[in-house]
Amino acid sequence: MSAPTAIEDLRNRLYIALVLNALIVGGEFVGGTLVHSVGLMSDAMHNLIDQGSLFLTLYAYLLSARPSTKTATFGYHRAGIITALVNAVLLISAAAGLSVMAIRRLIHPVPVPGGWVIAIALASFAANMGIALLLQKAAKHDLNIRGAFWHMLGDAWVCFGVALSGLVILFTHWTLMDPLISFVVVAAILKGVWPVLKESLGVLMETAPSGMTTSDVSEAITAVPGVHGVHDMHLWTVKPGMTMLTCHVMSEDKGLSQDLLTSVRRQVAKNCRITHMTIQLETSCCHPEAIHCDLDGLMCSHDPIKRDFVLGPVGSKII
Repeated sequence: MSAPTAIEDLRNRLYIALVLNALIVGGEFVGGTLVHSVGLMSDAMHNLIDQGSLFLTLYAYLLSARPSTKTATFGYHRAGIITALVNAVLLISAAAGLSVMAIRRLIHPVPVPGGWVIAIALASFAANMGIALLLQKAAKHDLNIRGAFWHMLGDAWVCFGVALSGLVILFTHWTLMDPLISFVVVAAILKGVWPVLKESLGVLMETAPSGMTTSDVSEAITAVPGVHGVHDMHLWTVKPGMTMLTCHVMSEDKGLSQDLLTSVRRQVAKNCRITHMTIQLETSCCHPEAIHCDLDGLMCSHDPIKRDFVLGPVGSKII
């Protein structure tokens, strides 16, 4: 029997994660209800949200593996990014819900048996950590899986915090520790989810990849002998690790040789690690009247006064 492919291996890991997480939800909800622990019940709700997120993650990953079509020319890679954004929003919502429940329990405390809280929370901690470890390798290279990874890792520390609160309650009978520990966990969850939220929004807004600007790419291209200018440059990310570049390269070479284009592509691939690019060679700007790449000019063109300042009177030639 042949070894499973990377996609099959990750799919199997997600299936296992779904089963383990379902057991966590059931165990924490029943146990939290029986022992009146807001920490356990809150984490059960949190894990229930994670169950939906894991389903979405699996679906989006399988969808993104589908090839491109005549209409979806980039394939379905953005499905994972959208899911990562949804996961981040759900996790922030869950953190807000945990905070509300903790505040209510501070106002109206109830007795909680510390021993049962410790036992249930530690079992859930082990299961959550196991799920996080299943996803850790893929999370390094896939934003969608990274969102699910942070979900499960955050849940693991929620459980650990609940176990600590149970330990304090067991020896001091101070039941307010149960809701208080939730605030520390909420802060840890928000810290973990922020990079996922920021990166997913950046990809959907089609910004340049982190640590790279159009100036960096322009400098790399103009360093190629025979190139004396770059314009109409667009640099964006379809998904982490898949960067796209389009630009027009100015050259004094009337023949616009294939050798120059090859040199430019090699330079960009070497210096900027971009392999998917569309480059148009020119000896002069083919459309000097276009302003679609000048964002300041584009915004000003909607105002007649500012438009005349940038473009000159209507009908005049742009310099």
